[in-house]
Amino acid sequence: MKNMTPATGRSELPDPATSRRPRNPGAPLIPREDWINEPWSSWTYLHTSEMMPTAPIWRGPGPVRPLPESVQPLGQVMINLEDGKVSVDDFLTRSATDGFLVLHRGQIVFERYFNHFTPHTQHLVMSVTKSFTGTLAGILADKGLIDVQRPVTYYLPELQATAYKGATVQQLLDMASGVAFDATPLWNSVWHHQQKPGWPRTYWEAILSLDKLERPHGAAFKYRDIETDVVAFTLQRASGTSLADLISDEIWAPMGAERDAYIVVDESGFGTSASGLCATMRDLARFAQLLVDGGAFAGRQIIPRNWIEETRHGRGWRFGNYEECGQVGYHNFWWIDNARRGAFLAHGYGGQVIYVDPNAELAAVKLSYHRGRPRSEVGSVVMPAIRAALGRS
Repeated sequence: MKNMTPATGRSELPDPATSRRPRNPGAPLIPREDWINEPWSSWTYLHTSEMMPTAPIWRGPGPVRPLPESVQPLGQVMINLEDGKVSVDDFLTRSATDGFLVLHRGQIVFERYFNHFTPHTQHLVMSVTKSFTGTLAGILADKGLIDVQRPVTYYLPELQATAYKGATVQQLLDMASGVAFDATPLWNSVWHHQQKPGWPRTYWEAILSLDKLERPHGAAFKYRDIETDVVAFTLQRASGTSLADLISDEIWAPMGAERDAYIVVDESGFGTSASGLCATMRDLARFAQLLVDGGAFAGRQIIPRNWIEETRHGRGWRFGNYEECGQVGYHNFWWIDNARRGAFLAHGYGGQVIYVDPNAELAAVKLSYHRGRPRSEVGSVVMPAIRAALGRS
């Protein structure tokens, strides 16, 4: 990997785009085993469907939810970082930002695009996908299709032979099963296109192979992708619908998305529920605004209001040692930012963030392409400063 430019954190060379220029067919290929890391991520996060198999998430036939604009000079707002005070614009420049959008009272008050990112481009959001999966669980529970207090084996009896026996769906939603899991074989196999004898080729194979407990179910929080995938298989079994179509039917179409999204799939066609969603920034902002609005849009209750409130304030929070996010708690695949305010966030590898603060009628999306600065700065520093600048206590 080449040296980083100190002022911006961007890679000097190689330029990933040179591998895909129409007039340069003989350029070096983007390495399949390293495509989600720098420097390649500055291109691949915007072109994931060219690197991985995907399934479409249809926006549906309905009208697009409008996003009126009332632009404010928020780029000049000063924020305090560990190494000094900088403006929001400076923070975006130095934190490998592809895009940043802020909504206040349903209006776009700030929007920036960098690095050839555009309003119509879908961006990989990595673990932000988990929060969509958790939201789907809330929707299906409200419809009576699942009961999160039941053992996961009630829906997936095949897991009786695994260490997931005895774990409830809710314990998985809180990352609190006791299953021992090493992500390396699955991650390298599915995402890095590597294969070794004994490595799983699909998420289902990986789940069926997990036969060891490292602690009792429910005893402690431990962040693992595989918990989300078990929940996603539960949702598919209960509904008879693929994850991509569930997102379309239950969230994307009814919320008035402007463009289709898509999700990375493994060899079996399973949508990677922990990390594979790709969507435009404005549609991600529509999702955030839906949560600010208590889950309702155009006279329809899309996300159960009681599930949103329970997620923000519920007693089921799991407190852990995930210092990179630095949030107060974790519940239903969402990070809880502040117990008093009830703000909550979705976080993803590479600097992806959705921030939701219903009390301040405020939402934000930050999309980035590398793991440089701590992801907690959006929730802990940037958004409080913006909230104050907008006159929200």
